[in-house]
Amino acid sequence: MLKTLLLLPLLGAVLVALLPHRSVDLMRHLASAVAAATMLCAALLLLNFDATTAEIQFFETRPWNPRVGSHLALGVDGISLPMILLATLLCFVAIFSSTSIRSGAKLYFSLLLILETALLIVFTARDWSLFYVCWELTLIPLFFLIDRLGGANRHRAALNFVLYTLGGSVFMLIALLLLYDVAPGHSFAMADMAAGGAQLPVRTQVLVFLGLLLGFGVKMPIVPLHGWLPLAHVEAPSPISILLSGILLKMGAYGLIRAVATLPAAALALQDWLAFLALLSLVYGAVLAWRQTDLKAMIAYSSISHMGVVLLGIAALNPAGLSGALTQMVAHGLTAGLLFLLIGLLYERTHSRDLAAYGSLNRIAPRFAAFIVFALLAAVGLPGSAGFVAELQVLVGAYGRWGAWLPLLSAAMLVAAACALRAIRCLSTGPERAMAAAPAGVAWFADLGRVECAAAWLLTAGVVGIGFHPQPLLQLMASSLARLAAGFGA
Repeated sequence: MLKTLLLLPLLGAVLVALLPHRSVDLMRHLASAVAAATMLCAALLLLNFDATTAEIQFFETRPWNPRVGSHLALGVDGISLPMILLATLLCFVAIFSSTSIRSGAKLYFSLLLILETALLIVFTARDWSLFYVCWELTLIPLFFLIDRLGGANRHRAALNFVLYTLGGSVFMLIALLLLYDVAPGHSFAMADMAAGGAQLPVRTQVLVFLGLLLGFGVKMPIVPLHGWLPLAHVEAPSPISILLSGILLKMGAYGLIRAVATLPAAALALQDWLAFLALLSLVYGAVLAWRQTDLKAMIAYSSISHMGVVLLGIAALNPAGLSGALTQMVAHGLTAGLLFLLIGLLYERTHSRDLAAYGSLNRIAPRFAAFIVFALLAAVGLPGSAGFVAELQVLVGAYGRWGAWLPLLSAAMLVAAACALRAIRCLSTGPERAMAAAPAGVAWFADLGRVECAAAWLLTAGVVGIGFHPQPLLQLMASSLARLAAGFGA
């Protein structure tokens, strides 16, 4: 079942590459069908998954390079399965909504499907060498997708993204090689490297953990390792921004969860420092989002703040905090994906992302206005949304460890809420304004179409479904997170 899940997008990429260059619509339909089939495969995994156990399920392994102890080892637990479901959903939405891609469509859809395979292997890998190879493999399609199809500063954005990530990956590789050296039998298997890491002195574990933190922290991103994020989001095509914010940032958080499971003593020793970095990211991201006038830049900086919530939940190292972190990863993936989808479609019609250029969308394009208002409120934890469930759990987990510091978290959330309300005021309640790209005025651009509404409703349903009935998601994660928290005495 896992092999089918991973090979389907790769097969789709080959089929898209065989189509004639002029068959752009056929390429999109084929890529959408493959992404939908992959999403169905992930749903079948969910149906056959036993949430009552923390054991790795659907596990399969075969030697890759026996001389160095690496294996093609795959498996799923309650931590990785929500990420698999999120990745397949967002990849489908990104492909399905790529109606404006005409030039370079063959390269675009092929690279998107290859990227989906690499993402899914990262979330299913049970061997650190396989994890690392596919972690790096995601850079190749993303580089070309941004560099070939992005905005005016696309070359700089693509280069910044790759250099930042490669720089962090060097430290990650050194840390993994140090763990490999002490693993029983010199194996890259995650369980073996965790057993070897437990034998290291705490001081050495801390140094190794810092290497992993640098690698994963760039991708999350954690302040001050966030420099690549705003430019990449602004210059990337909007469907790629959906994946960058919705799932690529979650790769870093997912890797960090695996890192704290591998080196629990180091995580405990650095717990307060991780919380400090989380609060710094929370406040810094919220303040910078408040200062933006470009809608894409505003959402990008707010993503730094939301990933700070994830880091705070991980740093709590207790069941409530870890559950909140993983729920926030899913919630932010859905809301950020929805926001980038809507802003991208708005930009295609108006050729402007400036907040000051809009006004009175509720009269001009009511479907746009309704979805954008909902997405902005859901992003700041509106009760009844997935973000509210996540942030409440993180607050409970963090309060159990650093009660006195929670006012900082509350202040950051207030800034984020003010930022969202300002955007709502500018977009929905201001006067109608004529735009340079639309001389007849804003009132002339089209509202959301059927295909676009379907993509928006799919993400909205996820946000509302988790917000009103979070129990299935929490039960899915509970056993795996309880075992993880038990390693910290929680």
